[in-house]
Amino acid sequence: MTQTSSNPTTRDSRWAALIVLCTGMLMIVLDMTIVNVALPAIQNDLGFSQSSLAWVVNAYLIAFGGLLLLAGRLGDLIGRKRIFLIGLGVFTVASILCGVSGSPEMLIAARFVQGVGGAMATAVTLGMIVTMFPEPGEQARAIGVFSFVAAAGASVGLLAGGVLTQSLNWHWIFFVNIPIGIVAAVLTNRLVERDRGIGFGEGADVLGAVLVTGALMLGVYTIVKTDEHGWGSLHTIGLGALAVAALVAFVVRQTRAANPLLPLRIFRSRNVSGANLIQIMMVAGMFGMFFLGTLYMQKVLNYSALEIGLAFLPTALAIGGLSVGLSARLITRFGPRPVLIVGLVLILVGLVLFTRLPVGGTYFADLLPAILLVGIGAGLSFPTLMTLAMSGATQSDAGLASGLVNTTAQVGGALGLAVLATLSTARTTSQLAGGSAPAAALTSGFHLAFGIGAVAVAVALVLAVTLLQSQPTVAEESDEDELLADAA
Repeated sequence: MTQTSSNPTTRDSRWAALIVLCTGMLMIVLDMTIVNVALPAIQNDLGFSQSSLAWVVNAYLIAFGGLLLLAGRLGDLIGRKRIFLIGLGVFTVASILCGVSGSPEMLIAARFVQGVGGAMATAVTLGMIVTMFPEPGEQARAIGVFSFVAAAGASVGLLAGGVLTQSLNWHWIFFVNIPIGIVAAVLTNRLVERDRGIGFGEGADVLGAVLVTGALMLGVYTIVKTDEHGWGSLHTIGLGALAVAALVAFVVRQTRAANPLLPLRIFRSRNVSGANLIQIMMVAGMFGMFFLGTLYMQKVLNYSALEIGLAFLPTALAIGGLSVGLSARLITRFGPRPVLIVGLVLILVGLVLFTRLPVGGTYFADLLPAILLVGIGAGLSFPTLMTLAMSGATQSDAGLASGLVNTTAQVGGALGLAVLATLSTARTTSQLAGGSAPAAALTSGFHLAFGIGAVAVAVALVLAVTLLQSQPTVAEESDEDELLADAA
């Protein structure tokens, strides 16, 4: 059982601590998309080739996606607050190194370190939140705030990247993290209770840690390199097979280790397993809206970086308005499963609308309805998925469950981006070879990708309907408690 300090955390300080944790989380989430807008400026300044430029993003993704699960479990073992603070420190120092980078090699290395720090801080945040807010109603509202930060941060990052790059220069997309990281660390140290962790017991599962970290890093690396080698190449198939073999060896190891890194008991809950599977498919499908939607606005509609950020702002507002308030009340009233199903239906309809975007599309007639539907659906879906994914976690496994749900989101995003971008490019190339105009060829490729994204979300919807179990609402639990009290 995790031990906490003797001073009880007051209601007000818990909510203040939540804001601080989410501020640190926001800094990390923003960094994932804020860099995308600045890539052309970084390429011109540091002399990146077109192929090497992708590693500004890939280096971060490999470290971040590969270490989330390990970082989450380390939080359970030695204290989630400790891991969070170390992660913030590593991320902030790496941001300084990114900002002062004078060569491609230095920036790529610093981005890898940034991914390490981001994984450590992100993996334990949700686990800290659910232990601070054990009461279902408060926990739903707290998870809603976290979900807003995690989901809306991508949209805000596009806007912030455009503003900073155009008004200052690309260095400031990294320098802006420094004061945020310092303030978040200081306030976390003051407001968040210290937890000692459950300890290493019979020893740490070092072999398991090596296997799962290697499998995830190799898997993410294989996925992000498919745009260069293709899905059917020896490079992709060979490394993919190695990643799968390492993952299988990890699962076998977890059945035999005295103190496993990932206790398989966490998957006994259909809701926990189902929520993670659904999140992989949902994020894979949704990722196309941000990445390919950005390319559509930039290359077909000729939007500037700032205009693209403003175009996606309604998504952030919709996710924020729902995640922070309405979603929590709906989950409390109806339970997470019905709310999630409605959210997935709205995302699906929004992506279908994206498949109908014309070459000469206008924002209010063509883009805004689709963007709003996806934003509203995400605002309903992310908090419910977080609630379901953490529903089977014990006090000692909260960090692990938190790291797992963040890992599935990253795997879904990386897989979705690789599949959708590769197929979109292939369709565009085919259309150009057939004599289509560039704008028409690009739009055709985007249509295919959005359609595949819609299929992925449809699969998530089927999983939600068939796998998830209904949970008693807070009102039903209160009635049951009253009956038990009367019987006593």
